[in-house]
Parts: sequence; structure tokens; C-alpha cells
Amino acid sequence: MPKFPKNILAQQVVKNCVNYNINTVVISPGSRNAPLIVGFNEAEGIETLSIVDERSAAFFALGIAQQIRKPVALLCTSGSALLNYYPAIAEAFYSNIPLIVISADRPKHLIDVGDGQTIRQENVFENHILYSANLGFGEDNEKIVKAILTASDKKGPVHINVPFDEPLYEFEEISFSKREEKIEIKESLIDEIPLEVNELQKFADIWNASEKKIVLVGEHFPDELLQIQLEHLVKDPSVLVLVENTTNVAHSKFINSIDKLIFPLGEEELELFQPEILLTLGGLIVSKKIKQHLRRFQPKHHWHSDAKRAFNTFQCLEHHFKVSPQLFFSQFFFLTKNVESNYQQYWLQKKAFRLNRHKEFIENCEFSDLKVFSKLLVSVPINSQLQLSNSSVIRYAQLFDIDKSIRVFCNRGTSGIDGSTSTAIGASYVVKENTVFITGDISFFYDSNALWNNYILNTFRIIVINNGGGGIFRFIPGPKKSQSLDYFETPHKLTAKHLCAMYNLEYLTATNEVDLENQLSCFYEKSETPKLLEIVTPREKNDMILKSYFDNLKE
Repeated sequence: MPKFPKNILAQQVVKNCVNYNINTVVISPGSRNAPLIVGFNEAEGIETLSIVDERSAAFFALGIAQQIRKPVALLCTSGSALLNYYPAIAEAFYSNIPLIVISADRPKHLIDVGDGQTIRQENVFENHILYSANLGFGEDNEKIVKAILTASDKKGPVHINVPFDEPLYEFEEISFSKREEKIEIKESLIDEIPLEVNELQKFADIWNASEKKIVLVGEHFPDELLQIQLEHLVKDPSVLVLVENTTNVAHSKFINSIDKLIFPLGEEELELFQPEILLTLGGLIVSKKIKQHLRRFQPKHHWHSDAKRAFNTFQCLEHHFKVSPQLFFSQFFFLTKNVESNYQQYWLQKKAFRLNRHKEFIENCEFSDLKVFSKLLVSVPINSQLQLSNSSVIRYAQLFDIDKSIRVFCNRGTSGIDGSTSTAIGASYVVKENTVFITGDISFFYDSNALWNNYILNTFRIIVINNGGGGIFRFIPGPKKSQSLDYFETPHKLTAKHLCAMYNLEYLTATNEVDLENQLSCFYEKSETPKLLEIVTPREKNDMILKSYFDNLKE
């Protein structure tokens, strides 16, 4: 019979996680969390994973939850260990990813009296958490259940703070039966309450009277029904569908490189582009240009469809349909009709023109970040998972087509660089597809503890684009005009070679186009260890080449 902690709070936490089908717990070592470590390790049906660095552990768990779309638990000891979870918690909060953060704590009488490894842990994440369960004050079981259900139903992070007094290492042989009923993830349309048809008709009337409509889709998990619905939308010549690579939908009539389309537009054409209706779906948008444009040339009506949240990104949100986009369209299509318009045709012609200019420039482009992305994104094997870091990487990726079989992800909730590698490793751990992770040098080195991980699969591939440090700040006008560029750009002469040796990754490098093509020819082949390809690009040229690229798109 397994040995469980004698501590009642620890028993309640473990039992409820088992009963409510929390199958994965990512643990960072410690002593104050010993009762929970032993409890989870002995519990039936729970996989326990050990990641030493709490910040990396939290993003690793986030990557798992991103893919399995159900709560993953995190466990740490007391004190500052807990604070290292915060970046991933903020990302989970804004990206609707369910995490159950469990922290061991000192009992109340040992807080703020000079006892070691203590901080004020109660409600420490209150600005970016869906629910905080501070145990030890009564109704503990109810609080634990509420936390688990909140993470599952509302799709976000919750915090369970568990105070333990010594002794910490007392155990007993006990057993408990698993509940028969299971908590299911509510992803089906039948679990949602439909919109009132009479109310929806008012919006359909406006839709049917409008000749210029944009449907803008942000970050979204791959979804076959949404793909079909968006394909139906573009049968209407008055509708323009704008997507990004992280939207995970594709069609020849979708505008999939937003910046490529609107960056060169003059004042007159920007006004022509202004929609009467803007319908937004999905998560956060990468393109800064579309945000700036739609804030300046606001639509008459901005509606958003999402079961949970609507951001007023364009500062003109008029209505939030509190259902999933799939349910919204399944009702809305019965009330709408196609409208005669040349709106879609005009902008698709612009798209085709931009694409021709794009191809001409890339073909003759010298070796640079831009050229590297043109090679990398076509090299990714079909049916792979592609994880992208933030900053320059996600923006360059938006300029290129990606095979529709490839699933694309990025931490866009807070758009931070701090945990991209850890997230990608967590995501790769639970998917069947091969995972390719493309990152910049600063993001990679910043999160280098991600490689201190026993769960990196041999199929995992990392591509580091090393442009000498923070190349995006050369493209943004402000930093370059100042006398402090080095403090924005963080120049360095580091390489990933020694990290790969330390963590047992196969290391490859490329410094020119021929090298790159040679390395890519074998990079995705099976191997006994994960592989990392470091591509060194010209720091002084990348921004000038990118500016020339956008200038070339103009007519």
C-alpha cells in the first residue's frame, strides 16, 4: 500500500487532484513541499515531472497545458521559489491556459517574524489569477475543488497556497478510491448556451447592409470547424478575412501576411481599407500595424466573439458575443447573405501584387535574418508542431506562408521572451508530431535553464538565429536615434556551442546561405539526441535589408 503524508491538507490537495483528473504535476525540489511531493509521487494516475528552475518549470507546464488543453499542476516550496512562477502565470492568464499553481508555505505564525524562506504568499498573484485558495482557514476541501474547477472551466491559472508546519516527513499507509465521475473539458458547442436569435438578427441586419467587412482572427488552436466556417465567409465578396500564422487556418483568399499588405499603404488607400464592420475572433494579434491602423481608421462597428473575454484592442468595441466563434457562426450564417462589393477582390489583388514583389526581393536578397526565414519556414517537415519565440522571430514569420499541416504556437499572452524555450520543450513532450522551435539569440540565452531538463525528446529541434543581440531595436526608430542603443540591443559574442555540450544536444552552425542549406539537409533526420542549429546573421545589415524589403513592396 502506498505511503501518503499524514498532513490532512496535503491529503486533501492530492486526493482532489486525483479525483478531478489532474494527470500531470511539474515539481520543483524543496523541503517545505515534501508532504505534497511524496503524495503526488505515490498517487495513482498522476505523472510527476521534476524541473529544478521554477521559472522554467512553470513555462514547461504551460507548454504541456497549451497542447493538452486541460489543467496541469505546478508544485514548489515556500519563499521566493513561488515568485519565479509569475511570468508564466501572467502568460497563462492572458492566453487562457489552465494552470494549477500549488505552493507550500510556512504557517501564519511564522510569517514576517524572521523565519527563513518565508514571504507573504497569500494572494501574491491577485492581479493575474482567476482564483486564490489560501488553505488552513476552514472549508479547505471546498476551496481546493473550486480552484481545480475554475482552472478547468474558465481556462486560466489558479493558486492553492498550502501552509505546513513541521514535522514534514511523517507518512502513513492509506488508500482512497478515485471518483467515478470525470470532469470533462467543455469544448463542444452543445455545452454552450446559444445566442438569442432575435437579438442576433439586429447585428445580421447591419452585416447584410455593409459592403466592407473585415474578420480578423488572432491566435487560435487548430480547429477544423473554424477553418470551414472562415472558408464559407470568403464566399461573400464584401468580407475580407485577415489571419496570422498563429491563427492556424489557411486559404488562398485569406490575407495571411497583414503587415505585408498594409505597411506600404498611403493615406488614401488606408481610408479605402477602413471597414464598416470589424469582427474579431481568437486571441491576441501580432501585427502592430493593423492595431495602429484600426485605432486610427476605426470601423463603425466592432464586434468580438469569444466565450470568455473581449479585449478592446482597437478602442471601439461595441459588442461582445459571449460564445465561441464556432457557435456564433453556426447561428449567424442562417441570418446573413452575400453582399455585392469589390472590397475583397480589390485587396486580394493587392495581396497578389505584394506576393510577387515579395518573391522577387527574397530571391535576390543577401544573407540576413529575412533570407534565413525564407529558407527555414519551407524546411519544416509537414505535420510538425512549430513553436516560435517572440520579438523579431514571430514578426519575421508573419511575412511568409507556412504549410497548412504545420501547427504554429507562440506565447502571445504577454509577448515575453522569458520562457519561450521552456514552453516549446513542454509542448513537444506531449505531442506526437515532431517539434521545431525557432528562437532569437537573446530569448534563447535568457531561458537557457530550459535545457536543464530530463524530458527533452530526441525529435526536438531548436533553431537559434544569432544576430548579435536584440536586432528588433535596430528596426524600431527610437532606440537607434538615441545614444543608448547598446542598452536596448544587448550586443554580445555568445554562441550556443558550449551549452549544447553541457546539455548533450547535437550542435550545428551556419554563417552563410550555403552552410544553411547544407545543415538543413540533415537537420531533421532522426538522431539519438535533440539537435540545435545556430545561424549567425549580419547584425549591421539585418535592419537595412528589412527596410528595403518593405520599400520594395510599394507600387
